[in-house]
Amino acid sequence: MRALLAFTGSRGDAQPGILLARELRARGHSVTLALSPNLVEFATEHGVPAVGFGRDSAELLRTQHADRRFRSLSPRQRLRAVLDLQRRGVAEAVGDLLILAPGHDVLVTGMAGEEAAEKAARRVGLPLAAVHFFPIHPNRSVPVVPTAWGQRIPGGLNRRIWSGLRWARDAALAQPLAEFGIVEHPLPDRVSIQAYDVDLFPGLAAELPGRHPITGFAVDTDGFLGGPVDPALAAWLDAGAAPIYVGFGSMAVDDPAALVTMLRTVCARRGRRLLLAAGWAGIEPELSAEVAIVDQVDHAAVFPRCVAAVHHGGAGTTAAALRAGVPQVICSVQADQPYWGRALARLGLADTLRVADLGADALAAMLDRVADPNVVARAAAYAGRFPDSGVALAADEVEALVPVSFPTPVLDHAGRLQ
Repeated sequence: MRALLAFTGSRGDAQPGILLARELRARGHSVTLALSPNLVEFATEHGVPAVGFGRDSAELLRTQHADRRFRSLSPRQRLRAVLDLQRRGVAEAVGDLLILAPGHDVLVTGMAGEEAAEKAARRVGLPLAAVHFFPIHPNRSVPVVPTAWGQRIPGGLNRRIWSGLRWARDAALAQPLAEFGIVEHPLPDRVSIQAYDVDLFPGLAAELPGRHPITGFAVDTDGFLGGPVDPALAAWLDAGAAPIYVGFGSMAVDDPAALVTMLRTVCARRGRRLLLAAGWAGIEPELSAEVAIVDQVDHAAVFPRCVAAVHHGGAGTTAAALRAGVPQVICSVQADQPYWGRALARLGLADTLRVADLGADALAAMLDRVADPNVVARAAAYAGRFPDSGVALAADEVEALVPVSFPTPVLDHAGRLQ
């Protein structure tokens, strides 16, 4: 099988694609992995060749952070900002995929670039596998408004609003997609892989239509993308009590200095050490007795050694914390993050608020709540039944789209015959 995997977006969007590419390559398939240009080096450094497509995701995130409409009190302004952001880079992504796709048997994509990938798949005539890290199919079970009062929206209305949001997204992307003309080829086949734990959203499994297989979280189970823990950090972890982990991944931070000061204060008052993963926030590294500030950490190795994980609520980080059995404080910024926060809070596995509302008192109160023995016990129990088969099951679904009974030609990382 010759598979084109196209995963645009931040590192959290790219990692499942990298893991899936690795799995398919291990099964003997020829894989072309396409990522946002700024993440190609990350994949290549971990032994998975990749090519760039679309626009730099870090640039798009900086553009979003600078757009004041995202912080507007008006839901209409926030929605317009989201739709404007989603249009950016779509035409470039489709153009790049139309160059890469010929010669492949299947196109696999993530949520962020699904429409661009579908356009390319239809033009070339390839089956499509879309990997969903969060439930986006219209439903009654996931409150469309991720707040406490959102749970009171009647199920039928909730489903209609989800459908309306899908219509708005389709309408927003119609213009950049129209540049590539009318597509005549129907998709030979399509599957929407549900790469998350559906049980975190009670009632959802019964609502999913056919061709929406549930595979579970696509997590890095062997530290392949994290690598060995830095010896200095390992020594720091060994030297004292379990720290509080804080990290916001690819999300920008308005005032990094103020954030660090607040975190130091909260952790010191609790008698806890602070482990801060700076990510894309531009915070200077530090290693002292009570504070460790590093660029990134291997979640699989570090989370089990922490007393709590404070993070932005990205699907990948959320899954890693669930797998580690560590109580979570989710400080959501955008997209699916507030939904993960609300879902885990409803099940007593986390506490949550918007990052815009984060302050010393609020964080201290949430850390108190997730330190409750009942929350700690629930998190540990969930970790005990966390399945590690998500990547393998997703690969099974991709293989099922292209039955192969003969050797396939080998392509290089850019999709050319070797």
